[in-house]
Amino acid sequence: MSSTVRTVDYVHPVQAVIPGAQGRVLAVLTQTTAPLNLTTLARLAGVSVAQASRVMPGLVDLGLVERREVPPSSQFRLIRENVAAQAIIDLARSRDTALDRIGAAAAALPFQPVSVIVFGSFARGEADEHSDLDAIIVRPDDVDEDDDAWATAIERWRSDARAITGNRIEILEVARHEVRTKLAGSAPLWRDVVRDGVVVHGRMIDELMERVHA
Repeated sequence: MSSTVRTVDYVHPVQAVIPGAQGRVLAVLTQTTAPLNLTTLARLAGVSVAQASRVMPGLVDLGLVERREVPPSSQFRLIRENVAAQAIIDLARSRDTALDRIGAAAAALPFQPVSVIVFGSFARGEADEHSDLDAIIVRPDDVDEDDDAWATAIERWRSDARAITGNRIEILEVARHEVRTKLAGSAPLWRDVVRDGVVVHGRMIDELMERVHA
């Protein structure tokens, strides 16, 4: 029986799981430990004050949010010690968690890439449910690109990364001796990698470029 892996909106992960004004308000509250009054909370959440005022009592009753009266207004903050609140905080940080886990998946491979670099919208924090995860995998020079064991390891990583992120994985593979020149070149893709790339495993971008400038 086949299964479908759903894509994830990493730009607005809380709102994607908790729709409407409630999700927007909770997303704002995860980003600060400072108490916010209703007007400020509504503005930051992109909802009306009336919408915010309707959802806040329920969040307070659930124990997720603390309400304090500070005349002439009420102030609200997320109760971070609350188990459910912690789950929402973790959801808000899902991009960082995903990057950590796909890096760990690369570290667990029997054939170790020199480096795994995520670039594009995922690296910039702009990946929504329609985005692919783009990755550069730097192959050791002593491993042939047609090596079956290497290819199997890379496909395993692709599968693991897909399961972790929910997004389709696009891989650009390059040999270690080639990557220096590409990173130092003027091709738009590689300039994007240098500017925005996030190394999740192995050598950092500066290390990969060192011998180009030597």
